[in-house]
Amino acid sequence: MQNLVWPESYINKIICGDCLEVMKGIPDNSINLIITSPPYNLGNDHHTGNIKHKTYDDDLIEDEYQNYQTTFLNESFRICTDSLFYNHKNRIKGGSMITPYRWIFNTNWTIKQELVWFNRSQNFDKVRFYPMTERVYWLARTRNTLFKNNINHHDLFEWQPEGTEKIHKRAFPLSFPMAILSCFPKDYLVLDPYIGSGTVAVACKELGMNYIGIEQNPEYIEIAQRRLAQQYLFT
Repeated sequence: MQNLVWPESYINKIICGDCLEVMKGIPDNSINLIITSPPYNLGNDHHTGNIKHKTYDDDLIEDEYQNYQTTFLNESFRICTDSLFYNHKNRIKGGSMITPYRWIFNTNWTIKQELVWFNRSQNFDKVRFYPMTERVYWLARTRNTLFKNNINHHDLFEWQPEGTEKIHKRAFPLSFPMAILSCFPKDYLVLDPYIGSGTVAVACKELGMNYIGIEQNPEYIEIAQRRLAQQYLFT
């Protein structure tokens, strides 16, 4: 991990490293808003419809994964002043459903709202009704944490899924962070600890907000930097 000094060498940068290790260098209450989507721990045998996906390093023992996510969420709580929007899903493992509430309830966050993302995922296994939704959990510092619904939207979203350069298949669409960010002050500093191909950074630059990204895969960082560079050409 780079030797970084808060805050100048972090802001509007994507840092290469493990998110927990990088976050240890961020002081308490230094980030206003976090938007992120961690790996889902789906395992290597993952498919959408009849399409087998590229193998991901995403196959921890489930208890280890849940403990890691609990630690991650509590570390996020330490550095954040306002809210975390946490994209995850109900997963089927070993024939039963695992909800993210299993570990969210073990954290310091207050659950303000659960948003449903109808993403039309092509999971057509006939052993159950087809699961075509994900969740975005609005986690807040306190019960009194508020925001303004500037987009006048309900709690069901139909953001269209997007991949990036046919490599990062699990990227969420730009419309997701754009919608969330539009409900918060422009002077907020935004963190995505699993920034992947840079969608949150692109949304922040589009709206004139500052960001910090963390990603451990250099290939994804290169994609994110290309996307940001292309955006600068047209702004």
